[in-house]
Amino acid sequence: MRCVGLDRRGAVADGKGMVADTAELPAALVAAVEDFRRHLVAEQDRSAHTVRAYVGDIHHLADHLARRGGAEVSDLDLPTLRSWLARLQTQGRSRATMARRASAARTFTAWAVTVGLMDSDVGALLASPKGRRDLPDVLGESDVRTLLDAVADDIGTTSNPVAIRDLALLEMLYATGVRVGELVGLDIDDVDDERRVIRVLGNGRKQRSVPYGGPAARAIDDWLRRGRVALRREGSGPALFLGVRGGRIGQRAVRSVVHDRLAAVPDAPDIGPHGLRHTAATHLLEGGADLRSVQELLGHASLATTQVYTHVSIERLTKAYQQAHPRA
Repeated sequence: MRCVGLDRRGAVADGKGMVADTAELPAALVAAVEDFRRHLVAEQDRSAHTVRAYVGDIHHLADHLARRGGAEVSDLDLPTLRSWLARLQTQGRSRATMARRASAARTFTAWAVTVGLMDSDVGALLASPKGRRDLPDVLGESDVRTLLDAVADDIGTTSNPVAIRDLALLEMLYATGVRVGELVGLDIDDVDDERRVIRVLGNGRKQRSVPYGGPAARAIDDWLRRGRVALRREGSGPALFLGVRGGRIGQRAVRSVVHDRLAAVPDAPDIGPHGLRHTAATHLLEGGADLRSVQELLGHASLATTQVYTHVSIERLTKAYQQAHPRA
């Protein structure tokens, strides 16, 4: 896991550049944010994405505190937290962003109390707007068939290894509903072709097994037999999916594959890998799968997260009813 850290000015860095670059912070605040980062990584085992987001949020909070004259974490109080959120709201931040930043602040103040940086947990009194769940765009079943058939046609008789790979990763994304980060992290040994399941390392380093169907199995088998051997290089390692240079494929490359391939599907929404995850979940529920099973397949910690897909199904049903029923 690549760690998110702080540079000497207190700016948040992720190893590839600055995530935030604001005024120089007092040394005590810089140290506190860095200690908080270590806590998220070592003690809470948060994902790299969550660590990056929370550290960025708390750095901005520390900057706001410093601008109000605070030099230590103990100077943080409820009015400062509220003014910080109010400032973000005036900048046009979404409700989802506001809710996440408030959550980061509450996590930070709770930690600060446990390590003795604050006497009381002022963040526990911080209210925040609930993030609105926008219904995700999903593909129809005919769109999925058109997408996958078009990639299969590109393979043809040429045995193009990139096209073979694209078909395999698209089949796997749709068949399993895995996150793009989970997909690129797969190794060859994570695929159990006899039972047709893959072993996935999800958020919080929680491992789960996810089944896949016949079309995905055939695509993976073809990729391993004909495609991967053509792209494999000395340093390829055990990665299941490879990029054009032979290394483990990255998330950005997978997103490009999904967007580029979907561009050839008439009238299909422009979705990325996460859109295929939404699509898989929606089609599972529409096909009769129960909510708990879908929750387990997707690796959701909360059933409430999975329930958004029931709303998608209801919305699509309502739309179809309104278009088809003479007295709608």
